[in-house]
Amino acid sequence: MAETVLTNTGLDRFLELLDGRPEHRDPAFRRAAEVVLGLLALRGADRTGGLPEPTPELVRRLLVEDLPAFVHVAPGELAGYPAVVGELAAWFDDGVRERIAAAVEESAGDFERAMTDPGNLTWHRWYASLLRTMGTDLTDPEDVRRRLGALEGAPLPDGVLRTDLMGRTALADTVLTEAVARAYVRDAEHPPAAGPLLGDHAVAAGIGRVAAALLDRWTAAGLADELTGAHARFAPGPDDFPHLVLADALLDEHMDYHGDPAIPVPPPHAVEEGEAERDADALLAAVEELAEEEYEPYGGEAPHLLYALYQRGCAADSIARRAAEYEDWTVDPALEDVPVTVPEGAGGPYATPPVPELVRLLGSAGLGEDDRARLEGPARELAAVADRLAATGLVLRSGDAFGLTPRGAATVRYLLRVRRVAAPTAAEAAAWSARELAAAAARWPHAPAARVLADWLRARGDTAEAWTELLAALGAVHAHASEGADVRALFGLLDTAAAPPGALRAALRDPVIGAYALHALHVRGEEADPVQVPPSARALHLLDRLPGKKGPLESRRAAFDDAAAHWPGGSAALLRELTAADPHGTRRVLGPLGVTPP
Repeated sequence: MAETVLTNTGLDRFLELLDGRPEHRDPAFRRAAEVVLGLLALRGADRTGGLPEPTPELVRRLLVEDLPAFVHVAPGELAGYPAVVGELAAWFDDGVRERIAAAVEESAGDFERAMTDPGNLTWHRWYASLLRTMGTDLTDPEDVRRRLGALEGAPLPDGVLRTDLMGRTALADTVLTEAVARAYVRDAEHPPAAGPLLGDHAVAAGIGRVAAALLDRWTAAGLADELTGAHARFAPGPDDFPHLVLADALLDEHMDYHGDPAIPVPPPHAVEEGEAERDADALLAAVEELAEEEYEPYGGEAPHLLYALYQRGCAADSIARRAAEYEDWTVDPALEDVPVTVPEGAGGPYATPPVPELVRLLGSAGLGEDDRARLEGPARELAAVADRLAATGLVLRSGDAFGLTPRGAATVRYLLRVRRVAAPTAAEAAAWSARELAAAAARWPHAPAARVLADWLRARGDTAEAWTELLAALGAVHAHASEGADVRALFGLLDTAAAPPGALRAALRDPVIGAYALHALHVRGEEADPVQVPPSARALHLLDRLPGKKGPLESRRAAFDDAAAHWPGGSAALLRELTAADPHGTRRVLGPLGVTPP
């Protein structure tokens, strides 16, 4: 037990110094005192005076890092831990008391959030909480052992994966073991006047055993041995999750696309929940097989293909189009993310689509039979990769189309979430605020963005209030934001023909999308006052309609010159308006045309 392992923590002296009030005699307070003094001493608090002296740094670590990692605390007993810290600080000079009081107050909110956040649970803390709800005596190892067996298949907290608990447990074990080892070395090198914290007899059993004893005392007696012995299957470790290798590869792909795991990918259009861990292992086996030489040159691209399919909202892609991109053929950027139809009953060997279909897929009018023949080999090799993935039942390949099955979509989402990539469900995306939705959808391919925008409005009854909120979010882009044009482009994905007219009329005065709203009303055949549209909105609408990515530079420059000729004040006035409204977009579109903003 931990009380016989951590010695000279000052616990007995501390309890003697208290005034004997009933709350100080409560077992929960005494347990909190043991934990707090033990952890402070373990982390190197000065024990010269017999009690571990708290410092603001140690207190913040105690409350926000160590307690949430190592200690199970019943919800009604949380307040006892900051209270112990305060009582302990009272036995030091005024400066210490004031600094500790400030540290406790500053950390109070983070402490409560950290202790109640399911994402901070370890296997030990989770099972201790379940055992407590069953009425288990957490100080009795026999009662713990007996009742633990009844928790076979116990559900996890909402939103928590087994890999989350595994990862948090592995980290906590490492941190605690290192803290114990450092404490032993520290006392050996500089023997404290108060006496050693760890005895040689305890350390002789192994640092890991000391850490396990501490966890038993701080969660449930005997639990550490049970979770590494008879009930080890209840607390799987890293070796039980081989698919984490694939999860890491998908995280790398996401970082290549977005640079931040918090930037969400679009939710799939359809999912079918299966046994996520088993399916992920099957997918990993296929990916590892594809990395072998016989699947070159595209076998190693399997993680990229899986991520690319998911970030399309799991819409099917074209084998031929993807192979053409790998072979550095020119593909119209406007077609890269366009979904393809999955034909029924198109099994069997892969065949490259006929020339007219290739022209439609790639956007290249000059293709002929010779081009189709050149693409045949790469497309067949890529189709072989898709077929191996399809053998798992998580990917489909029908004719030229390949994509994730609904169960495959659920599996890839699981793998992304394992590594904390924001991969919302459709319901989660529908619950976002309009601003959150606009910021996310601006980064997505248009097809899933349009679907999720429509779902968001539909979830709110397509009311005028919902439309007004969403349109305001599209117009609320900061003028200097690099993604401003992408957010404005979301307006074109909305079914404005079905929008409440009042919402569109209210948007006329918006300095960003006012001209978009005016155009939508005119398309509907409704009257609208163009005078209400601010000049900045008219300028942005003009900028966004310029051919910014394709076409000869001469024709693109001519389009700008024509627009500038009709702008009040000419090109100089237009440039000033554009630069003030969207400097990044103005430089991006007009810079290649030789137009320099003022």
